[in-house]
Amino acid sequence: MDLTTLAAAIAAFTGIGAGIGIGIATGKAVDAVARQPEASGKIMTLLLLGGALAEATAIYGFVIAIIILVS
Repeated sequence: MDLTTLAAAIAAFTGIGAGIGIGIATGKAVDAVARQPEASGKIMTLLLLGGALAEATAIYGFVIAIIILVS
């Protein structure tokens, strides 16, 4: 295995971190809605925003991995 393949694999691992982060955030949001159902709209808005930002990091890592492999 050469170093470019290794670098691409490491860059692709950002998806794991994003998945774990989104899972934890979703669990916390469910707990918050269970405690305060009247605040569910605000909680879900913040959850979607946080999930989108976490997913963006995974997409950046994937793009970097593709760029490393192509170049």
